[in-house]
Amino acid sequence: MGWKGILGFEYGIVQGPLGPDIAGPELVAAVANAGGLGLLRAPDWESPDYVKELIRNTRKFTDKPFGVGVILAFPHKENVKAILEEKVAVLQLYWGECSKELVIEAHNAGVKVVPQVGSLEEAKKAINVGVDAIIVQGREAGGHVIGQEGLISLLPRVVDLVGDHGIPVIAAGGIVDARGYVAALALGAKGICMGTRFLATHESYAHPTYKRKLIEYDKTEYTDVFGRARWPGAPHRVLQTPFFCDWKCLNAEENETNQPIIGRTIIHGVEREIRRFAGTVPNPTTTGDIESMVMYAGQSVGLIKEILPAGQVVKKLVEAAQLLIHQTFNPDSI
Repeated sequence: MGWKGILGFEYGIVQGPLGPDIAGPELVAAVANAGGLGLLRAPDWESPDYVKELIRNTRKFTDKPFGVGVILAFPHKENVKAILEEKVAVLQLYWGECSKELVIEAHNAGVKVVPQVGSLEEAKKAINVGVDAIIVQGREAGGHVIGQEGLISLLPRVVDLVGDHGIPVIAAGGIVDARGYVAALALGAKGICMGTRFLATHESYAHPTYKRKLIEYDKTEYTDVFGRARWPGAPHRVLQTPFFCDWKCLNAEENETNQPIIGRTIIHGVEREIRRFAGTVPNPTTTGDIESMVMYAGQSVGLIKEILPAGQVVKKLVEAAQLLIHQTFNPDSI
């Protein structure tokens, strides 16, 4: 049916590496314990010892395999080395080109490589370097969005492109429930990757106000207002908070560098100031004007009605998807 055996995991459900530190040990372990693939998020700067500590902390909560997500647009070579030394199950990559050398290096360490792509061209390159699976992200996704196409048109094209290469395709972008899961399977995916649904869990390391807003608001917008200086040319999807609605037409020349400081936070053990229009989401250590900080969310956020334990998200999704297939799509009902 598509839920067994993706990359050796019990279910084809992947928890996206929510940044900068929202996917921490507790969330990743909860997903792993429920049979899904949980992904930690590596820091966006070189900090190999910290990365090892993050992995080891996660292993305190689970003896199941999990992975780490790395953004290739930021310094990452030492972090990747640490990840491979720790021999996690999966190295997930995003926003940059995955080289054949890196894939070989990971495979030599017994680590599978799974890039996230947003176009057919990127998918072709990933297949050619020998990756183990591909996450296809549609424009509906929350957070940073790498492509322009909707999932429903892009996903089947990547599935056709993969053909008989034996590389599982994982769907991402706007999937929060069993209907989205079954739709992705129907389009040829072998699994799904969810960000926003796992953001809205007890174990996610998001600020309580941020979690509350995910339940309160049901509209998102694709924008480039936040974090322009730090990560240029990186559009993102955010909740339409009152702050965002006031500033969404921000002059293209403006960015966070000359803006007032609106709060402080600790990210991956490092103290930071948060300026207005920074791309940093609030975590539980964040103080200041939380309501004016960026809040990433996918287009289907309106379908999320409650904050749940992460393990329950996985369990409910699998059970509801199986039921949906048996009840709605049995041969007699078509």
